[in-house]
Amino acid sequence: MREHIKAALIGAGTIGTGVLKTLSMNAHIIKKRLGIPLEVKWVCDIDLEREREVDLSQYLTTRDFREAVEDPEVDMVVELVGGVHPAKEMVLFALERGKHVVTANKALLAEEGEEIFRKAAEMGLDLGFEASVAGGIPIIKALREGLCANEIEAIYGIINGTANYVLTRMEEEGISFRQALEMAQKKGYAEADPTLDIEGIDAAHKAAILATLCFGSTFTLSDVYVEGITRVESIDVAFARDLGYKVKLLAILKRAKDEVEIRVHPTLIPVSSSLAAVRGAYNALSVVGNAVGHTMFYGMGAGMMPTASAVVADMMDIARNILANSPARVPPLAYREGERLKPRPVEEIESKYYLRFSAIDKPGVLSRIAGILGQHNISIESVIQKGRRESGFVPIVMTTHEAKEKMMKRAVQEIDALDITGERTVLIRIENNLNRIS
Repeated sequence: MREHIKAALIGAGTIGTGVLKTLSMNAHIIKKRLGIPLEVKWVCDIDLEREREVDLSQYLTTRDFREAVEDPEVDMVVELVGGVHPAKEMVLFALERGKHVVTANKALLAEEGEEIFRKAAEMGLDLGFEASVAGGIPIIKALREGLCANEIEAIYGIINGTANYVLTRMEEEGISFRQALEMAQKKGYAEADPTLDIEGIDAAHKAAILATLCFGSTFTLSDVYVEGITRVESIDVAFARDLGYKVKLLAILKRAKDEVEIRVHPTLIPVSSSLAAVRGAYNALSVVGNAVGHTMFYGMGAGMMPTASAVVADMMDIARNILANSPARVPPLAYREGERLKPRPVEEIESKYYLRFSAIDKPGVLSRIAGILGQHNISIESVIQKGRRESGFVPIVMTTHEAKEKMMKRAVQEIDALDITGERTVLIRIENNLNRIS
C-alpha cells in the first residue's frame, strides 16, 4: 500500500498559491477521501522570492521545471504557468516521462490541445483540465462522466465573468460600457489590458475545449466565431429590456449533422431564462442532452480559490486512479473513438436578430430599410423608434424572424451604405431556445 501521492507544481502565481492553500487547508478531508496524503513535493517558479500567502520553505523549490519533473517520487505534474509556450513544452516533457498532468491552461488546450491529448493517450496517462473552463464549476467532470450516456445537443454558456460583470453593471445602473469596464477593473474583475475578456477571446478558448469534449472531434480557437462586447451600448441594453431580453456574452455550441456551431458573441436571451438571472462575475452553463434534457451549472468561473478547487479535484481523481492501478480510466476527451466533424461557417447559421439602425428622421426611411431586408428574405417581427439623438439621427430598432446569417450581413451592408444612415448598424443575435426559470 502506498503511503502518499506526490506532485510537482509548476507556476506558483495566484492559482498555484490557491492550490497550495487548498491542499493545506483541507489536508484532513483529502486524506480521509483518498486514504493517504496528497502532497506537493516540488514548487517550480521563476520568482521564488516574492511574497505569497503561503510559505514555500516547506517544499523543495527550483527554477528548473525539469529538476522537479524528473524526480522519481513525483507522480503528477500540475502546470499553472499559463500561455501556450513554454507551457506546452513543460506538459509534453512531463507526459513523455510518465507523469500524469493537471492543467488550468485554456489557451494551451484550445490552441495545441490535439498534440497534448494524443500524447497522454499514447502514454496511458491522465490529463486533468477541469480548471480550464468555468473555474470552480465542475463542467468537465459532468460532461466526461455525469452526462456520458447522452448525446450532447447544445451548450449555452456564460463563461467569462468579466464580460458578464460589465453587462450586468450596464443593465442595472444604466451606465456606458466604458464606465462599467472601469468599475470591473477597480473591483479586480478585469485586467489593466482587458482585451481577452471583452473581445470574447477568453470565452472562445473555453468554447473550443467544450466543443472538443462534447462532440468527439478536435476543435481549436480558429474554429470559433468570436465577437466581443465593445460595440454594445447602454441604449442596446435598454432596448433589450423593453423587448423582454437581457444582453449576455454567450458561448453557443450546437450539433448539426456533421457540423458543429461554435460561436461566442453578444446575445439577447429571454429575461425568463435561467441564464438571464446570472449576474456579476458568475458563470453558468446550460447543457442539453438528448436523454437528460436541459441541465444547469452555476458558480464562480474564476478567482484563486474556485479555480484551485478544480485543480485539486483533478489531482484527487488522478490519485484515485493511481491507487486503483487504473490510469486513464476515463479518456481525457471521454471518447475512445472520435468523429470527423467540421465547424459550421457562421454565414450558414440561422437566427433571430436584433438590429439597431442610426437613420435620418424623415418620411420613407423605415420603408427603405424594410425593403432591403425583404429583398434578402428577412421578415420583421417588431419595430421600435424613439427620440432623436444628438447627432441628428434616430435609433430604429427591429427584431426579425429567423433568417440566414449571410443574408442578414448582406442586407446590413447595403443599409449601412445608404445616405439616410449614420453609424454602423448594431447587430445582435437572439437565442430563445433556453431553459426557463419555473
